[in-house]
Amino acid sequence: MSTPGLYLPGGDFVRFAEAHRRLGASMGASMGTARPLSAHIATRQRGPDFVGLGMWLPNPDPILKRQGKDIAVYRELRSDAHTGGCIRRRKAAVRALEWRVERERASARMHKVAQAVLEQLDLDALIDQMLDATLYGWQPLEILWQQRPGRAPTVQHIVGKPPEWFLFDSEARLRFKSREHLLHGELLPERKFLLARQEASYANPYGFADLSMCFWPVTFKRGGLRYWVKFAEKYGSPWAVGKQPRNSPQPESDRLLEQLEAMIEDAVAVIPDDASVEMIQAAGSSGNASAYELLLKFCRSEVAIALLGQNQSTEADSTRASATAGLDVATDIRDGDKRLVEGVINSQLIRWIVDLHEGEGAPAPRFVMWQDEEVSKAQAERDEILSRAIRMGGLSPEYFKRVYELEDGDLPEQPETPLQPLQTGAQDLGPYRRFLPAAGADVPAAAQNPALAFYKTLPAVALSAQPAAFAENPQPDPLQEAIDEAAQDWQPAMQPMLQPLLDALERARTQGQSAQEFLAALPGLLADMDASALQRTLDALTFAARAAGVAGLRGDAADEGRA
Repeated sequence: MSTPGLYLPGGDFVRFAEAHRRLGASMGASMGTARPLSAHIATRQRGPDFVGLGMWLPNPDPILKRQGKDIAVYRELRSDAHTGGCIRRRKAAVRALEWRVERERASARMHKVAQAVLEQLDLDALIDQMLDATLYGWQPLEILWQQRPGRAPTVQHIVGKPPEWFLFDSEARLRFKSREHLLHGELLPERKFLLARQEASYANPYGFADLSMCFWPVTFKRGGLRYWVKFAEKYGSPWAVGKQPRNSPQPESDRLLEQLEAMIEDAVAVIPDDASVEMIQAAGSSGNASAYELLLKFCRSEVAIALLGQNQSTEADSTRASATAGLDVATDIRDGDKRLVEGVINSQLIRWIVDLHEGEGAPAPRFVMWQDEEVSKAQAERDEILSRAIRMGGLSPEYFKRVYELEDGDLPEQPETPLQPLQTGAQDLGPYRRFLPAAGADVPAAAQNPALAFYKTLPAVALSAQPAAFAENPQPDPLQEAIDEAAQDWQPAMQPMLQPLLDALERARTQGQSAQEFLAALPGLLADMDASALQRTLDALTFAARAAGVAGLRGDAADEGRA
């Protein structure tokens, strides 16, 4: 079999596959990209911004770069009343969640170890420190391991450390800026520091700081408040205007001015007899004051949106509907913070504990947080409707579990009750005997109802007070077989009566009628329902049942006469 290829001018034969490899290698060498597919091509060391030329990566936060400061400037923002209140509210929403350690595929021993470690830690304080990563973008936490002879170490304490003490190198590894390695930082050992980060990426391993969105609103708010205070001092109190003769010397004018300044605070002044003081109230300045108020409200709103995702639940002029919708947004942010805490504890803390106890790759338990929901009115109404639907039946338990996320044990067990066979004979007439006329009485005959005409022929013993006892007959009863065969014809008998209803349902489906329109059309269907076939079937069954009862009673009477 010939190999596909090509003869070169020099006489060399080159296969097509080999030529393709040569071409790719030459192009890769000429472009400088001859790298395997499993390696990074776009790296910091080869990037156009020259960030990777240094030994460490600067924080790309635009606020910090422009101010030339570190994260300490964000920490000062927490002293603002509104900003600090939003931070406390956001952290409290996560601390209020319940937590547990699920075993998953881990061993029972590791499940107990992880549970014991988290129980002995101050988990509220740990969660509070981890959530600082949402404020500053990242938060290192140092683990203090307790060494135990002959046993794996265990966690003794976890302490959050200031983020400005740390940096990332060109390989995104955490380093500590110690005094000995202040410039490039000291590389940290493995399993020593937990690292909580928010929205960290390859371009920004420091994460995104939510307080960066609050820096300028808080700064302008503080500046506006300062000018608002000056405005209130200037226009909030009346102006004191002193008057003195035109030719008064300057020292006397200065002395009067000092007395007026003291009068603003003490409301008491001593002036010459020929001088006067007039109090003038500032007018038309309310519009200027509202400008400062609008600025402060805008800054407050920006801070609330940055930290809570909405400002409806923090403003006094918001409606109940808008505040409720705002709480849903705040719940989404809380769930994001919860996942940040779960990720740090699961992928770092519990993972390292399992590695030290059972080796790397061993299954680890999982830390989860959830909200213990209160029973609301909507949930109570839903449960009531579901309970009625389950009792009525019609839908399988699997449907309720799938649609409403119910668990095993939420639905009551419904044992199947076997249908009791229909008993025919004279004993069936007992409960209804008081509604029947006496034996031999005149009963109006109806031509369309032969069972009523047959009633006159019934003997008195058929309606006696004592029920008849039937003996088992091993031979098949032809009359009973006829009754059973007639009972199987109920579906054809019901078809003429139900057909108008089925047609109405089909019309409602094809024409897109509403439920109200369909219900309004139901009374008009009664005239089209033909019940004659059902009536004939019921008459035949009634006649056969009566005949079977009479035959049984006569047989018993004959047996008693022979006895």
